[in-house]
Amino acid sequence: MAASKVPAADNTLRILSHLATQRGPVPASSIATALGLPRSSVYHLLTVLTERGFVLHLPEERRYGLGLAAFELSTGFSRQEPLSRIGRPLLAGLVDRLGESGHLAVLHGRDVLYIAEERAPRRPRLVTDVGIRLPGHLTASGRALLATLPPAQLRALYPDAEAFVDRNGRPPHSYSELKTILNRVRHDGYATEDGEVTADFASVAVSVRDHVGWPAAGIAITFPRGNVPEATWPELAAQISEVATELSRRIRGRTGLD
Repeated sequence: MAASKVPAADNTLRILSHLATQRGPVPASSIATALGLPRSSVYHLLTVLTERGFVLHLPEERRYGLGLAAFELSTGFSRQEPLSRIGRPLLAGLVDRLGESGHLAVLHGRDVLYIAEERAPRRPRLVTDVGIRLPGHLTASGRALLATLPPAQLRALYPDAEAFVDRNGRPPHSYSELKTILNRVRHDGYATEDGEVTADFASVAVSVRDHVGWPAAGIAITFPRGNVPEATWPELAAQISEVATELSRRIRGRTGLD
């Protein structure tokens, strides 16, 4: 490969690409070793990236991970339509089979941003119209996405109690409560919410991962609480997972919470 005419820019992008493939924050020394760069150069570039919010520095652990601005770039791709265009036909087919409404959402900081919605016939309008944001920790799609994040990234999103928006008085209200919910999501392989967003409505969601394992989107089915018995939610999740797997394949990614 020809040498870059702008080495600083090239090395900056290499650092971001490297961090995107890691399972969690890593030391600057390991970044330098992996990329074959001088440590001093890596530290200088990391300092700038941290100031701009693209990298998160964990001083106690002496490690660096992706920051919120990097997530903004990721969700910016989604907002520019490719992901919604790929996912909308798959979502429409799922809604047709199940007879309940569905949506596709992406992480946007601590929120989920809805990029596609398919409403089933004779089903009420939901609050998840395209372009709407809701607190990720309260929604099924948000929980499915948050459960895929490394602990350090999750903690950075929810540093204190003020990060937890209270919509209907339902948990979580703290980081420990959120961890309990997300541990259940990882165990079950899917996420749920039951009245946390809208009274008498529930949702089941599965995450879609991109090619390096990061959460690309959440697919959720939302329904009046009495329409779908809770005992059948695992079966519903399995059908959503099939669609998530196909969407993941189409964006050259993977699905699941492992």
